[in-house]
Amino acid sequence: MGRPLSPLRRGAYHARVNDGSSGSPLLTAAQRAFVLTRRVAHLATGGADGAPHAVPVCFALDGANVYIAVDEKPKRGDPRGLRRLRNIAANPRAALVADRYDDDWSRLGYVLLRGRAEVIDGGDEHAAALRLLRERYAPYRYMALESLPVIALRIERAVSWGRLDE
Repeated sequence: MGRPLSPLRRGAYHARVNDGSSGSPLLTAAQRAFVLTRRVAHLATGGADGAPHAVPVCFALDGANVYIAVDEKPKRGDPRGLRRLRNIAANPRAALVADRYDDDWSRLGYVLLRGRAEVIDGGDEHAAALRLLRERYAPYRYMALESLPVIALRIERAVSWGRLDE
């Protein structure tokens, strides 16, 4: 038997779950910091038929909300017909995972955010979400996003595992 790539110490990792019921914020400071250092996360939705759908997304975290733009990158057909938007209309339960992979498995970690998603199409929250997204991602500063919807994930539960401190 060969030596493992990177041993994981027994008990070094444990899941942290928070649904806000204890009165504490939904995300711990470590979870929030970890999510904010990730440039890409994966959004998972499910349609009325229960079929899962996951896509990589750019996002902005603001309090207990995650905002995801429907942007101008090439899409097949009308952006308002995207499967993720159709899924949210049929089933608002969604999840977003931000993770870190490393061949040194002692550095693995993720934060999983679950909640209800909704599509925002205009108004003050839409404008505020676009401001946050443009601050975080330079390409959004040059896109005409005002006429496109934004997905808002209303975080209800945060789960994390692994190293969040790097």
